[in-house]
Amino acid sequence: MKVLGIDPGYERLGIAILEGDANKQHVLHSECFTPLAKEFIPRLGECVAQVGKIIKEFEPTSAAFENLFVTANQKTAMRVSEVRGALLSLAHERGLSVAEYTPSAVKAAVTGYGKSDKRAVTEMLHRLLSFSVKKTHDDEYDAIAVALTHMVSSRL
Repeated sequence: MKVLGIDPGYERLGIAILEGDANKQHVLHSECFTPLAKEFIPRLGECVAQVGKIIKEFEPTSAAFENLFVTANQKTAMRVSEVRGALLSLAHERGLSVAEYTPSAVKAAVTGYGKSDKRAVTEMLHRLLSFSVKKTHDDEYDAIAVALTHMVSSRL
């Protein structure tokens, strides 16, 4: 199984590809994509193009998305929702099965506790998976975590 993990965002977009099964996984690719454009619509286009390129290169069979955690900033939440919707549509268009997970479900799958902090999730990912380089943004770790959640959920 090959899974595309997405942590949606329009300033930073977490993207990961994991391969394996419910018992053993490894990271084929991960990145924190930062669009160059300043305006939202061109940023959205860059995000869709980058994920499309990753889908074409790695040919995942499914995609796992983190559900939006609604914050007090409504404008940011709306923009992230728009990116998320465009990427959900892209995944569907490319024939991927799509799953969605809440942040607490991802934390529970990775650490065993749905209210874990970011540090606990990151530490557990380092115990469960091997990384060739240190990740610099939480967005990348979040994409890896959501892909891993999908893989371990497949055994249930």
